[in-house]
Amino acid sequence: MIRLSHIKKSFKVARREGGFKNALGSFFSRSYDKVDALADISFEISDGETVGYIGPNGAGKSSTIKVMSGILTPDSGECVINGRVPWKERREHVAELGVVFGQRSALWWDVPVIDSFELLRDIYSVDPTEYKRNLDRLCELLNLSEILTTPVRMLSLGQRMRCEIAAALIHSPKLLFLDEPTIGLDAASKLAVRSFVLDLNRERGTTVILTTHDMQDIEAITNRIILIGKGHILLDGQLDALRQRFEGRRRLIAEFGGELDFSLPEGTTLCEIKRSGGTARAVFEFDGSASKLISCLSERVELYDVTVESTPIDEVVLNMYREYEV
Repeated sequence: MIRLSHIKKSFKVARREGGFKNALGSFFSRSYDKVDALADISFEISDGETVGYIGPNGAGKSSTIKVMSGILTPDSGECVINGRVPWKERREHVAELGVVFGQRSALWWDVPVIDSFELLRDIYSVDPTEYKRNLDRLCELLNLSEILTTPVRMLSLGQRMRCEIAAALIHSPKLLFLDEPTIGLDAASKLAVRSFVLDLNRERGTTVILTTHDMQDIEAITNRIILIGKGHILLDGQLDALRQRFEGRRRLIAEFGGELDFSLPEGTTLCEIKRSGGTARAVFEFDGSASKLISCLSERVELYDVTVESTPIDEVVLNMYREYEV
């Protein structure tokens, strides 16, 4: 169980105007602004949940992850994860935690990947049998076998990110925090990572918190969304329910024979129609359920094919951002 209650964290940021005179003056006197990274953050996450923690740049996502990881100590508020306070009981906490930061590395730059994995095995005191089992599975699913003996500095970004994910999972953590985990990955690698995380959640009940700007990752992995903006939690709900609320108008593409010489259901708009021989192809936009529109068409024309397109997840999230002005 993860429980955050009224977490607040601020930073002092040095400010100065441009120019040599101002730069010289800053050696003797600096002015600072207070930035509230986390203004008032409260939420609970149950064991085994997969949660997408989303928001624009600077919203406070990474700061929240660092508080839950024990890297940052908040100014005030409570954070209890599996009965522990992360920054007070760091050794016990991180033993059950896996973290992937897309812009940070847990691997040693100049040594082969396998050396980093073995060092992490010793740091976490992983049983040799469990380590071998985890390593074999990670190598198979993330396609790591051919790069285990390659120094990290010689890997491509996509190869390194796959190794970072493996490093975070080598000790079988109960919690997995993923901050931009698929950055730089090709399409095949992204699919492999998404599948692996889902399998991990299903088989071991691993709790997953994902922060990313890749909404396909959110859609594929998570079933709950928490939206943060300007240091505040703005929205918290199940992904399916939020999709229905924010998806806007859907599209239906129909191929049929006959004429559209009848009234369409209320809330339906004919956007486009093309004819080829005796077949027409029409694009409709509609509100609510597609069944009413399909029933109307099937009663009056000869339907050959129907495709219903949901609103892309990126557009759904954009609608969330617009409503909450973040």
